[in-house]
Amino acid sequence: MSDDPITLLIVDDHPVVRDGLRGMFESGPGFTVLGEAADGVAALALAGALDPDVVLMDLRMPGGDGVAAIAELTRRGARARVLVLTTYDTDSDTLPAIEAGATGYLLKDAPRDELFTAVRAAAEGRTVLSPAVASRLVSAVRTPTTAQDSLSAREREVLALVARGTSNREIARALFISEATVKTHLTHLYAKLGVNDRAAAVAVGYDRGILG
Repeated sequence: MSDDPITLLIVDDHPVVRDGLRGMFESGPGFTVLGEAADGVAALALAGALDPDVVLMDLRMPGGDGVAAIAELTRRGARARVLVLTTYDTDSDTLPAIEAGATGYLLKDAPRDELFTAVRAAAEGRTVLSPAVASRLVSAVRTPTTAQDSLSAREREVLALVARGTSNREIARALFISEATVKTHLTHLYAKLGVNDRAAAVAVGYDRGILG
């Protein structure tokens, strides 16, 4: 492996968290922090401009969430590996992030050395999962779920608004998220329901009792 330092982009909506991570990595051997972003939209712009080896990505951020940003980086064929670093380990957070293309998923309570090791592994393209997340993923694979159980709370909110004939722009405004995020949620719920469009999603939603 190259002796060059691993370059990082830190994405988190909390300045204190960004400062803490920057300080941690700049004091560690073999890392260079290229920049910081407070949301997914800014992360996409900086990832394109800075071309980091690894993006440390939070998930829930006003102004553009992490899953949508990960999906877009994957669509663009970005070289950067995405390592999710978040406080959330629920299935509705974990699975969409992994499906969107994240290389790894760690919780913010991970020890410093574990985080360093995870970033090095991500830079090499190896999958890194915290034990709690790994066990959830294994359970999700082994335990079939109903469509209603597999839809996240936010996906059910989006589906309910779609059933009322609400446009993507209106859904984004109602839920205080971006239109890109709405489209990501629609893509995920289409896949989970086995459909290809809004009308079919609503029909299946009523048929399976997801919609009242």
